[in-house]
Amino acid sequence: MSSLESLIEKAMQLHSEGHTTSQIADELSLSTDTITWLLTRKREGEAPKDIHIDWTTVAGHSAQLHDIAVMMLRNLYYKLSEEGEGPEPEVVIGVAHSGIPLATLIAAEADLMLSTYHPKKHAQGDHPVSSMSSNFSPVANRQCIIVDDVITTGNTVTDLVDFLMKHGAKPVAILVIFDKKGVSSVGGVPVCPLFRVSRID
Repeated sequence: MSSLESLIEKAMQLHSEGHTTSQIADELSLSTDTITWLLTRKREGEAPKDIHIDWTTVAGHSAQLHDIAVMMLRNLYYKLSEEGEGPEPEVVIGVAHSGIPLATLIAAEADLMLSTYHPKKHAQGDHPVSSMSSNFSPVANRQCIIVDDVITTGNTVTDLVDFLMKHGAKPVAILVIFDKKGVSSVGGVPVCPLFRVSRID
């Protein structure tokens, strides 16, 4: 089975289980345009320009996931030291779903508070909204680090930066493993990826 056939099969399975296009895109680290293309089987034309990243080898093992989280934290420290005295982060915010375990490990490693964010694309109903979990640390008036696995289109982190600013929080950095969009900042908040991924056509 080719990698394309495997992706189609995974996307179709998730769709048959009731997942939305956005949820499938998150699960497979692809754009919603690519998922729509995979699901509708309208592949006569050119495929959307996207790159599939499969990091399940690391994500499925807690020790390796911890190592990645430490690398993400060190990458932030390197960036802050290059820029001189930077803001002292207080809260690490994990973006559901893949960002939450990374954020938890980073918060524990750096002895920071933890919060979680659920993007509106994961919400149900006619008028989905984004939300912060009230079970974790409040973010108002605190310097926050945003943590996710991949930036694909940048929509989720853009919404989160806006959400935090509207709720009185101060986002100071966005930590991701992979940046597929190739951005240096989102809403004025620096992006600190471990890897920038680009497609050369």
